Amino acid sequence: MWFLLLACSGELDTPSEPELTPLRVGWQTTWATQGQLAVLLQTTGLLAEQGFDATFVGFSYGGPLNEGALAGEVDVLFTADQPAIALGTKDASWGIVGRLMYNRVGTFVPVESTVQVPADLAGKRVAIPFGAAAHRETLAALDGVEVEVVNLGLEEIVALVGAGATDGSWGSIDAGSAWDPAFANLEESGQVRTIASGTVTSVVVMDDDYVAAHPGADERFMQALDGAYGLYKADPAAANTAFKDASRLPFDVAVLDRAASVEPNLTGPTRLTLSDEDKANLQSAADFMLSAELLREPVSVETLLR
Repeated sequence: MWFLLLACSGELDTPSEPELTPLRVGWQTTWATQGQLAVLLQTTGLLAEQGFDATFVGFSYGGPLNEGALAGEVDVLFTADQPAIALGTKDASWGIVGRLMYNRVGTFVPVESTVQVPADLAGKRVAIPFGAAAHRETLAALDGVEVEVVNLGLEEIVALVGAGATDGSWGSIDAGSAWDPAFANLEESGQVRTIASGTVTSVVVMDDDYVAAHPGADERFMQALDGAYGLYKADPAAANTAFKDASRLPFDVAVLDRAASVEPNLTGPTRLTLSDEDKANLQSAADFMLSAELLREPVSVETLLR
């Protein structure tokens, strides 16, 4: 009788599965290498293993993603340096919790252009997406060379290049600026010749209020991201295909490999912390934003780090 009571008691006391914490992840649906990582987090149990019931909210690029964050539509997001800084200055509850990846931006000309180096663009017209990291990197590559800068969006620049060049220019435009994977695709397809390129530090940004309500959520999320890098590194072809299919990208997978070529986590130990160099790059981005009147007052990036 005692045995039966113990048995019954044991059945009643069987612990239930721990309840998962809802988490809304904002990601950019056409942006490599972030896209491969986001799709791996969506399609595996990595986030559930860390206690999250995750929903992924897709955005076309950093601007709308910031708007979604400010509207309370996401709890954590993947973004580049300048959008992260812009978000943190608009709402101090958003902070950088880790490094996401490095991604490329580049300045390019038609293949048949006589321009060989940025200095050769003196007096010419350069199409740049204002406010993007490509804006900063192209101006840095020009290093004071006098040019006429034309504000064109990324899609407009890609369309301009796709229409073809005549006499070494795209109509009235002599050079353009873009970021991966669009930049990588223009290179891979042989439509442009790159004359300068740079690397941007992209980051993971999280809502302080969410972390306060769920202590340790930031660390657990970064652990899941570490796992996604492990899967990506183990089978890049599968990660590329999954991202390409999920986002219906028109690019060849070789474009995605070109875009990912600057990310050391895919060839060596995974590092998701910000190095001193990363922090210096973020501060340079903030200083540029101030000079370009994208910020109203100086920002110390240290205030955005968590």
